[in-house]
Amino acid sequence: MGAASVSVASPHALSISFSTPFRARCIRFLSLSVPFFRTQQSIISTGTRILPLTVVRNSGSIRARPSSELRKKAEDPKPDEKLRALRDLFSRPGIGIDAYIIPSQDAHQSEFIAECFMRRAYITGFTGSAGTAVVTKDKAALWTDGRYFLQAEKQLNSNWVLMRAGNFGVPTTSEWLNDVLAPGCKIGIDPFLFSSDAAEELKEVISKKNHELVYLYDCNLVDEIWKDSNPKPPMKPLRVHDIRYAGIDVLSKLSSLRSELVEAGSTAIVISMLDEVAWLLNVRGNDVPHSPVAYAYLIVEISGAKLFIENTKVTQEVMSHLKDSGVELRPYGAILSEIESLAAQGANVWLDTSSVNAAIVSAYKSACYRYLGRLGNTNKSKAGRDKSVTIQTWGGSNIPIEGPAGVYRVSPVTQAKAVKNHAEIEGMQNSHLRDAAALAEFWAWLEQEILSSVELTEVEVADKLHEFRAKQAGFLDTSFDTISGYGANGAIIHYKPDPKNCSVMGDKNLFLLDSGGQYVDGTTDITRTVHFGQPTLRQKECFTRVLQGHIALDQAVFPENTPGFVLDVLARSFLWKIGLDYRHGTGHGVGAALNVHEGPQSISFRYGNMTGLQKGMIISNEPGYYEDHSFGIRIENLLCVKEVDTPNCFGGIGFLGFEKLTFVPIQSKMINLSLLSSDEINWLNDYHSQVWEKVSPLLDGSALQWLRENTQPLPAA
Repeated sequence: MGAASVSVASPHALSISFSTPFRARCIRFLSLSVPFFRTQQSIISTGTRILPLTVVRNSGSIRARPSSELRKKAEDPKPDEKLRALRDLFSRPGIGIDAYIIPSQDAHQSEFIAECFMRRAYITGFTGSAGTAVVTKDKAALWTDGRYFLQAEKQLNSNWVLMRAGNFGVPTTSEWLNDVLAPGCKIGIDPFLFSSDAAEELKEVISKKNHELVYLYDCNLVDEIWKDSNPKPPMKPLRVHDIRYAGIDVLSKLSSLRSELVEAGSTAIVISMLDEVAWLLNVRGNDVPHSPVAYAYLIVEISGAKLFIENTKVTQEVMSHLKDSGVELRPYGAILSEIESLAAQGANVWLDTSSVNAAIVSAYKSACYRYLGRLGNTNKSKAGRDKSVTIQTWGGSNIPIEGPAGVYRVSPVTQAKAVKNHAEIEGMQNSHLRDAAALAEFWAWLEQEILSSVELTEVEVADKLHEFRAKQAGFLDTSFDTISGYGANGAIIHYKPDPKNCSVMGDKNLFLLDSGGQYVDGTTDITRTVHFGQPTLRQKECFTRVLQGHIALDQAVFPENTPGFVLDVLARSFLWKIGLDYRHGTGHGVGAALNVHEGPQSISFRYGNMTGLQKGMIISNEPGYYEDHSFGIRIENLLCVKEVDTPNCFGGIGFLGFEKLTFVPIQSKMINLSLLSSDEINWLNDYHSQVWEKVSPLLDGSALQWLRENTQPLPAA
């Protein structure tokens, strides 16, 4: 089934519809987004919004050098007590496995997760947000992508092999297991931590060596060794997301969703992505760092809705809000029993198998089989095959069967949430201006401190930025861990400074700052790269070519429904001309007062995401360049897709472009003006003119003076 399309007729009406019956598999989240085709990629962690990694398949034996070799450590690996304890559990009665896979995600396939669910980080010591660990009885390997290679090299001990996913010859997790295990082994997973699609794909690949995938429902093996040191689950209260910022009330959203259920022949839908639950119910939470969401499932039926959440998180205000919208409360842990109950009642349940976890989908299928068995269905022998219990949507036709059946389609909430309404766009615009004011105050402060030779660490700088943001109205939290990287640390794409081991700021190298804020009315994400001294000619050329790519993408005009990957080359072409590139996508979707990374849209060199860009979508523009162990460069603004008037309208198709949301100066001293065209200089001068016009009324004193100095026009070419 294809991508969903959304139209908003009024602030109180929402229409959600699907353009085609065929479903294109696409990545939905990602920091520095990564789309994919399943025929070309394998998932390093599970779920639609979790990082899949492009690999080059290799039919022969593949050996990846362990991180110990890369660091040239000659000594034998020291015993890893966590690995030893984990392996001891493999032979426990009721478990009996030969390997165990530990993804990065929680039961909702979230990118950012609560500390108590950071199992992969606990077992490996690698704290990057994307990665999958695989442990056998005598080997341990970690897969991650190019954003985290340098970080993983530093954090993994010598017992672990670092698998640089996306590099030539690197196998997928399942290929590696097929290579290192003798045929006929058992591979264990926690089915709550894998999307159904990811689990099925894994099962299919390992079956080639007669391996069996074992669902360990009753215990997570990492939790078994983590025990009492595991942080407690979050229990912070929900809050109502005001209609001023939401733009559409809950009853209207649920009504439109129910229309989709009827059209699909479904009687209920399971919503498991946390931001989809929050968006649909106009609530926000505080369970996950940087993301205003709460751990919950939502089941919407034709005649009602049930929210599965811990009662202690629901305040009286939220209770009244939900009750007015016809939403009942159920315990968070009751989700599986409710799924089984729906099947027992003959309900056709809509399940997005790319995001709903394998435990839920498996429970529903098993309950369907039991239902058919009780009926004495003559087709019971066929029930073991998914097609016999699925409403077929291929080609748009449905095949009715007796008994309950799953409707396996992408969640209709995904696209509806991605296309922002007027109130959401207005909130994003307003929050970005306040954010820009905070950044102007911050940069004015930091520049003065550096010029005064004040010694500041990367962590102290990030903390000070938080202070400036916290003074702004409506500020709630950062939208991700601030990437504050001086010099060589800037080359670590998702670098997070550690107070115990971080660099001191100076004026001898580049400083990359990627940060964002969560406000009550919007979500921000911005990157600037600066030099407080004199950049080298090499740094200036690289910066200028990144800037040229940024400008080219910002100015793009394209037919409506153009997939983001078509535009990616615009951001890279200036680097390609001198043989340079970067190992991340160019743009990711951004939520409105929600997750800083959301889908389904993206702009990336990985061409599997066929989601067309639509008016109202918000996406980042963030090309970069990184020289390992030297410096990093990235320039990022957020953009809103808008309609563009063109002299022609070929084929009767409308054309789209971008409207800037981010208004913070780009450092002029980093630019090699001889490389810029007059059009590019005009773009930068016009941008800085807008920055001054929009942000200066919010400033005074040294910050206002800094903004004036940094928005002066460049001389024409």
